[in-house]
Amino acid sequence: DVQLQASGGGLVQAGGSLRLSCAASGFPFDAYAIGWFRQAPGKEREGVACIGASDGSTYYLPSVKGRFTISSDNAKNTVYLQMNSVKPEDTAVYYCAADAPYYCTEYGMSPLEYWGKGTQVTVSS
Repeated sequence: DVQLQASGGGLVQAGGSLRLSCAASGFPFDAYAIGWFRQAPGKEREGVACIGASDGSTYYLPSVKGRFTISSDNAKNTVYLQMNSVKPEDTAVYYCAADAPYYCTEYGMSPLEYWGKGTQVTVSS
């Protein structure tokens, strides 16, 4: 069965960096897209970034573009979200999700079917 385990969250000061990891198992990793979503208290969940493991296509939420980088290590079945220059508004629970087939391009990302538990990211001002 599909399993996704997000880790790497924590408390970081504004302007700092954090790297989230999503370890995946139970599906053909290189045929799926892996995405990062976040949900802050009182706000709707939003897609932050995704990567197509087979073709490397990526999408970024406009508010994180240029600060966050998503990457994939297919040998380790792991996707990373490098978060630089973080802001207090990046505070949220971050989730990774996966699905195939998928839509993940510079113009947007599709909803994903399989979800892991979240990891809390808190950015202090």
